[in-house]
Amino acid sequence: MMFDGINILAVLAAAAGSFVFGAIWYGALGKAWMKAASLSPEQTKPAPVTMAIAFACQLLMAFVLAGVIYHVGGTNLKTGLISAGMVWTGFILTSQIVNHRFQGAPWSLTLIDCGHWLGVLMLQGTIIGLIG
Repeated sequence: MMFDGINILAVLAAAAGSFVFGAIWYGALGKAWMKAASLSPEQTKPAPVTMAIAFACQLLMAFVLAGVIYHVGGTNLKTGLISAGMVWTGFILTSQIVNHRFQGAPWSLTLIDCGHWLGVLMLQGTIIGLIG
């Protein structure tokens, strides 16, 4: 199933995989993340609507990344990983650094959150690159 060179099944798989990755990442680093973000356990229990929004955003991210990968040089593992790395460096890393510095957040929060998004994009780039 294709949409202008974008394989919708690959996008769905990438979104689902990255959503699971996020659960594992923050499950493992949850206490450190809560401390860095100055949040209590009660404040971090997401509502179902929040989880649905998070998945929808993962889906949109995977769709856009698939478009970037396709238009950069064809869909394969190499372009998937390179595109994911470039998007992360140019948009995610820079945005997180700026936002966290203006919020006065500790660097540990930046490292945890940026590590999450790097993992998300690399996973999405791998899945989209391999599936098409």
